Amino acid sequence: MKHKLLMIAAGLLVSAAAMAQTADEILAKYFENTGGLAKWKALKGMKVSAKVNQGGMEIPLEIVTLNDGKQMTAISFQGKVIKQNVFDGKDLWSHNFMTMKAEKSDAETTENFKREAVDFPDPFIDYKERGYKVELLGKETVEGTETFKIKLTKKPMKVDGVETENIVFYYFDATDFVPIITETEIKSGPGKGQIAQTKFSDYQETSNGLIMAFTIAQGAKGGPSQPATVTSIQIDPTVDAKEFAFPEGQ
Repeated sequence: MKHKLLMIAAGLLVSAAAMAQTADEILAKYFENTGGLAKWKALKGMKVSAKVNQGGMEIPLEIVTLNDGKQMTAISFQGKVIKQNVFDGKDLWSHNFMTMKAEKSDAETTENFKREAVDFPDPFIDYKERGYKVELLGKETVEGTETFKIKLTKKPMKVDGVETENIVFYYFDATDFVPIITETEIKSGPGKGQIAQTKFSDYQETSNGLIMAFTIAQGAKGGPSQPATVTSIQIDPTVDAKEFAFPEGQ
């Protein structure tokens, strides 16, 4: 009986190893098809210019993400620049849409954002060294497209002071090996319990040869989504550190 249990356990380990290898092969093809892992690792930062349609009005925005963790979204609206999710490596802040005053986020939100910032430019790069886990869950047809469904388990996030699982499901096109959808459960706020869904399409080549999605739509699964159309992606931009600094004495 003991010998039989050992054989079963060994079989499960071999099966798990094979599945992990298959997932790694899919990720390898993903990086190969989008410009090469070396180019992804060499990225120092990106400035994405995009526009969203809100009530028939096109609103331009810029998203800056740097490899040292600094991030910023700048929205141009009615002659003003409204900054959201600005992270200088220590503090996270945003402009209040009503008062236009800059407000710092609470400690928990800031800590969670900081943990996510280390994923630049892609959480699958050296995921084992990050302490992440990747699992291939099989094939699944999503909106008419055959995909590989991959489960990415990241380091926990904090919810009301409690370490909580942080899982993202990726759906990779089975032909092109690029992600077309990601899904994750909303852990707090008004949408708690819903599934946040992001859709990626219109993959194009950037100036340094990387292939990225130029249409990104976000929303709750099963509900309406807000698409953003990328107009340009600047690779390794020069950004003054003052752009990320919290405006003291406002």
